[in-house]
Amino acid sequence: MRVLFVEDDAMNRRVVKDMLTIVGVTMEEAQDAETGLRMIDAEEYDAILMDLRMPGMDGLTAVRHIRARTDSKAQTPIIVITADAGLGLRETCLADGANEVLGKPVAMEALFDALGDTLASDDDLIL
Repeated sequence: MRVLFVEDDAMNRRVVKDMLTIVGVTMEEAQDAETGLRMIDAEEYDAILMDLRMPGMDGLTAVRHIRARTDSKAQTPIIVITADAGLGLRETCLADGANEVLGKPVAMEALFDALGDTLASDDDLIL
């Protein structure tokens, strides 16, 4: 399984990568939304983890760009990982195309549950 994590904080990327490595998930990293969108153009991912607050394009705008695609990549599951706790944020993220929203710091069990629930039809996923 291949996951892309779009997150500007290197420590957050490392923590999540360490968690995913435990269960054999390969994680690639993008430090900003623009880079993440270019990586999605070039590669296939089973899921995308997306931070909301990043320099330049924010994560929610990137989610909208992915969902606006006309190819199969528009259906790639997206899990938002954010420190924001604003009223209605979860609903906004889901309405704009995210499959799930997790708070930071992300707990290993919550991450695995979200990936498992989001990708339940993926026979290769064992979490």
